[in-house]
Amino acid sequence: MSTIIDTFIAPPCHDEIEILWQDEHLLIINKPSGLLSLSGKNPQNLDSVHHRLVQLFPGCTLVHRLDFGTSGLMVIARNKAINAALCQQFSQRSVTKIYRALLCGHLADDEGVIDAAIAKDPALFPLMSICAIHGKPARSRYRVVERLYQTQENGTELALTRVELTPETGRTHQLRIHCQQLGHPILGCDLYGGKRLPGSEQISRLMLHASELHFVHPVSGEPIDARHDSPF
Repeated sequence: MSTIIDTFIAPPCHDEIEILWQDEHLLIINKPSGLLSLSGKNPQNLDSVHHRLVQLFPGCTLVHRLDFGTSGLMVIARNKAINAALCQQFSQRSVTKIYRALLCGHLADDEGVIDAAIAKDPALFPLMSICAIHGKPARSRYRVVERLYQTQENGTELALTRVELTPETGRTHQLRIHCQQLGHPILGCDLYGGKRLPGSEQISRLMLHASELHFVHPVSGEPIDARHDSPF
């Protein structure tokens, strides 16, 4: 089996983590684009959501992750018991996550489902692949919010579709590879074709934002409905 070698070095992220809500059990934050969720093995990749927050909240742990380029909502457990309770909600798929994204081109349908199994292949790292034989089941729903044209600094007009994405499973890179499979990659996605649209080469970030997070507070039992508007 091929050995995975991660050569990625994250550029410095000067944006702050925004703490949107907190109590003695958990935090809800807005992660900036360009910040790792968890520190990497390479000491040059020390800066991360967890590295920053553990300085302020000793003992806090990540319940889930967002990709480096993705911004938006994350829930952070402040102790191991809360982490276990929240992880159970994620594993039971009782947590609802909704994202906003800008996709390249104009989608033909106003809504739909992408049902395509996703597999890891060390030889292709860090890319994932669609594979019906070896992949794990993966399903995402999309809904068109707006079809638009966006003028770039060089005068190029990009045809884009603003969508709402709801992953029903939680595979690595799921929304990014599913949108590529749809034929409309997420704008700014360097791994899955989001910089191939003429005029999109200079897009500075992945246009994917975790805008809603719905779960049950593991102690109070109250429903938590967190929302944060997309910055793009």
